[in-house]
Amino acid sequence: MSDHRDRSSAVTRVLAIIEHIATSDAPLSSSEIASNLAIPIPTVHRQLAQLKHDGYLQQSLNGLWEPGNRLFRISQGVWSSARFKSGRTMILKTLAHKVNETCGISVPNGLEMLYYERVQANWPLQINLPEGSQTPLWCTASGKLYLANLPIAKRKKLLQDLPIHKMARNTITDLFDLNHELNTIAKTQISTDNEEFIDGMVACSVPVKDHKNRLIACVYVHAPAIRVSLETLLAFAEPMHQAAQALSRLGIADSVEL
Repeated sequence: MSDHRDRSSAVTRVLAIIEHIATSDAPLSSSEIASNLAIPIPTVHRQLAQLKHDGYLQQSLNGLWEPGNRLFRISQGVWSSARFKSGRTMILKTLAHKVNETCGISVPNGLEMLYYERVQANWPLQINLPEGSQTPLWCTASGKLYLANLPIAKRKKLLQDLPIHKMARNTITDLFDLNHELNTIAKTQISTDNEEFIDGMVACSVPVKDHKNRLIACVYVHAPAIRVSLETLLAFAEPMHQAAQALSRLGIADSVEL
């Protein structure tokens, strides 16, 4: 009986550690984890080592703990489950019907944005960015929105790591100018791409946030500039925000929090 209770306690502690690291705003030290969860430091060290060995957690360059690739794959599996996918598809179809343009969801993925799900408008002339496309942060509507919602120190570090270069006629490559735009986006919570990623494409994006008001995904709309102006897309900001709020209520924020 005691053996069963010991195993249950160990499993509970492991899950508590995983949840604490996954939901933290920043990587954590071993001592912070032990203190916050009231778990003995030797136990924390032992369980962290095992979770790292199994790929659920990893350590940053300064030794702090953060989610690992295996934990990220689990979050992606939850995201892809039928429970969430059917609801997301309905929300995106409703938005696409209102704006009559291709719309979708993108999520941060390292130094890029991942186009995770989309509903395509029924137009002969379209921008083809299928699900699974990975796009730059510095010149896309969703990428800039993600950067704008980061803490300033983290944004600065990430901008230094990005291979910023000109992608299209209006790409912003000057860091001062880019930071100025990101500050504006942080205030308005709507981001645009005015032929900055692809010549001839305009786009706008709004955030999907979790219960801690953190951006964990973006709702985007894009279209060929020859058919739709950026101002026309911006006129649909309200239904886009409504779609983002519906996605958050659906539970998307909890499913992709990693």
